[in-house]
Amino acid sequence: MILLDDMDRRILRALVQDATQSASALGRKLGLSQPATWRRVKRLHDTGVIKGQRLDLDRERLGFGVAVFLGVKLATKGRVSLDDFERAVSAIPEVQSVEHILGVFDYRLRVVARDISDFERVLRRRIMTLPGVGDVEANVLLSEERRPGPIG
Repeated sequence: MILLDDMDRRILRALVQDATQSASALGRKLGLSQPATWRRVKRLHDTGVIKGQRLDLDRERLGFGVAVFLGVKLATKGRVSLDDFERAVSAIPEVQSVEHILGVFDYRLRVVARDISDFERVLRRRIMTLPGVGDVEANVLLSEERRPGPIG
């Protein structure tokens, strides 16, 4: 764990809002010089606090109007390795994330589809045919609010 001061937290909050801003623009916003801002951001990258940057795509504008969280319980844990299941499910393009969890289900998947009938096709033809899949529970996402995370 790395200790963060108030300025580090302010930098992180600003980058969560817009990770494309330059060190110069970020520094102006926070009252720091460009070199000081750059050094702090570099340290946050180097220590692994900032793991990378990614695009936040609008799935609806791309034609994927439905997102579903799928709980998957493996039926035959002894016969199918977790690595094999993870590799197989990760190869399905509609599966956006694969999370190994503790609880009633073994995995939680985030699946996107064009509509409910497209989701049914993905579920029946791609996910339910994977080796080891047992019980499945689907929860359709109605709305989503993003939180910046635990940076204070």
